[in-house]
Amino acid sequence: MIKRIKDYDYTLIIAPLVLAAFGLVMIYSASMVTAVVEGFKSNHYLIRQAIWFAFGLLGFVFTSIFPYKKYQKLMKLIIILVIILLLGLFLFGSTVNNARSWYNFGPASFQPAEFAKLALIMYLASVYSKKQSYINEFYRGVLPPLVMTGIILGLIVLQPDIGTAAIIFLIACSVIFSSGIRLKHLSILIAIGIGIILLTIPFMVSEERLARFTGAYQPFQTPDTDGYHLIQSYIAIGTGGLTGTGLGQSVQKLGYLMEAHTDFIMAIVAEELGLIGVIIVIGLLAIIVLRGIFIARKCSDSFGSLLAIGISSMVGIQAFINLGAISGLLPITGVPLPFVSYGGSSLLVMLISMGILNNIAMSVNRDGYQTTIKHK
Repeated sequence: MIKRIKDYDYTLIIAPLVLAAFGLVMIYSASMVTAVVEGFKSNHYLIRQAIWFAFGLLGFVFTSIFPYKKYQKLMKLIIILVIILLLGLFLFGSTVNNARSWYNFGPASFQPAEFAKLALIMYLASVYSKKQSYINEFYRGVLPPLVMTGIILGLIVLQPDIGTAAIIFLIACSVIFSSGIRLKHLSILIAIGIGIILLTIPFMVSEERLARFTGAYQPFQTPDTDGYHLIQSYIAIGTGGLTGTGLGQSVQKLGYLMEAHTDFIMAIVAEELGLIGVIIVIGLLAIIVLRGIFIARKCSDSFGSLLAIGISSMVGIQAFINLGAISGLLPITGVPLPFVSYGGSSLLVMLISMGILNNIAMSVNRDGYQTTIKHK
């Protein structure tokens, strides 16, 4: 039992749980006014996120204990379930922000695309780990898993949820690149990806999506419409300075900055806790990503290594896109900040993913411990 406790990676326990707990505090601070305006109690969003946090903790504990190698045997079931859930949205899903992406069950709701991220990471890690002996063969080793990747991406694009689709595409690229394919094959895949994007642009372009680009890169030309959200984000970030105005003292959350507790929660962090608060949050996210990459490099099992890369990429890519949106570097896509933003599905998947990553770390630490014993 003592050896088992020593095998845990406490960095991957403390960092995500601290971020999630911090997220609860900031969600309450950022949403209390919005909740009251909407006719709820001030702690409405806090309680809902806290319930998801409790489920996430259970998922974290379970996946920390459950041997990650067994997911390979469950892979078909996981992928089939995800595809059924994504297809079911077109019949039973609810529309939020012009995307049919949610299942609503009374007060509870969840977004299947969040679970699709983790499922696809598992699938690609499983398939490419089995193809290592012939990974240099494009048609046999590289291409087959991309069919399933295309199906999942297509179902999410049709919702349409372009932000989540972009994240999944980038995660898939990171896993595929890390699988050891030849640069020539990687170039072919990039060319195919660019071609598909160019072909689909005419069908996916709308006034609303074009407005996101003008709002991101020319916000002051349309300060009352397309650029409004970003300008309010700038005001929040600029007001905070080094140490912030104080926890709970944000002005922008008083109806000026929409989605303050979801997509733009980092702007509220910057306003209330200043640059110091922002650095701490980004630092904890960076620790998780870097630790995951370190584990991937140390893992002798190709499935575990690719799985760790995929999970680390998911956290890093999602954080980058969220932070890019609130700072004007990228268009606003509705992507939450991992562990911190309001959103039960996202938090649940992130904590489950951290449990899996911790289980891989335990395997790496156990192998290292046994190797040390042998050398002695």
